Amino acid sequence: MLQEKHEVQQLLDQLPENVSFDDIQYHIYVCQKINRGLEDVESGNTISEEELEKRIAQWLEP
Repeated sequence: MLQEKHEVQQLLDQLPENVSFDDIQYHIYVCQKINRGLEDVESGNTISEEELEKRIAQWLEP
């Protein structure tokens, strides 16, 4: 828990003084998503580029 608190404190220190609560929430959300993605990569929870291309092609089919 201390790591997360430290990350949020660093984030707050980097934001401008007139930042809104919505902006703070958004930045925390983005950091969470990035951290989750990095954890997925470390654990091997990824797909190949070929699989990604197949999935995107399916989304784009009429």
